[in-house]
Amino acid sequence: MSGPQDGHPAGSEETHGSQAPQGPVPPAGQAQTGQAQTGQAQTGQAQTGEAQTGEDEANLPARLGQERLAEPVIRTGMFGVQDTPDTSGFGLLRVHQVPGIGSLRPYGSYFDAIADALSAGLEAAGVRFSDAIERVVVDRGELTFHVRRERLPEVATEFRDDPALRFELCSGVSGVHYLDDTGRELHAVYHLLSITHNRRVRLEVSTPDADRHIPSLVGVYPTCNWHERETWDFFGIIFDGHPALTRIEMPDDWKGHPQRKDYPLGGIPVEYRGAKIPAPDERRHYS
Repeated sequence: MSGPQDGHPAGSEETHGSQAPQGPVPPAGQAQTGQAQTGQAQTGQAQTGEAQTGEDEANLPARLGQERLAEPVIRTGMFGVQDTPDTSGFGLLRVHQVPGIGSLRPYGSYFDAIADALSAGLEAAGVRFSDAIERVVVDRGELTFHVRRERLPEVATEFRDDPALRFELCSGVSGVHYLDDTGRELHAVYHLLSITHNRRVRLEVSTPDADRHIPSLVGVYPTCNWHERETWDFFGIIFDGHPALTRIEMPDDWKGHPQRKDYPLGGIPVEYRGAKIPAPDERRHYS
């Protein structure tokens, strides 16, 4: 038997067989430095992995859903109905404030050419593009310019007269009432058609409910005459400069504007050929 005195100091350890180190053994100082560098590399990889994991977790649907729930709730239930029995199943619906959407270049299709031509025409007239256009939205293959209301006639004239645009026809004016969009409750949407280039575009203008005035485009597009009257009739938007802004669908003495979201649903008696039909909430019902 051999003891500690047989060439091996007491307390030393030796590795045999396949566990023995291969190749020359580095000095002790270099070995420690290598171990430290290896440890730093592993630490860096761990930190990188944690960062990637954090990004992945931030993009999980559950996390995105939590952020969505944290956004301001503008109303609950469907159509703003309150204090009535809910048989629709939407009584617990939570409607969140949706931020304004703006599209980035390139827009695609012929939309970039329209934006470039409009920008060049406005600049030539001494109006900056950003001073006339709030934002541009491309959605579902349709192009919409959100126009500042004080610049609406200038923008519409540019769309009509610029040879690169040539939108000769306004096919209609639509009104929209966003009850909870404070300061931008009422919108008027003009649908333009270029017969020359076979193109379509929309101009959308917003106005606060406290100041329901938008410049009329009858002087630019005469077809807006009846369309603006209809929008006034149903939504109450006042088109400044219109030649005869009177009701066109409802009776002249009608009170209110029936397509606004705050207009009462039902409860209005209707006369038809001398017979008075009671309001919906006064008619008999079958249990």
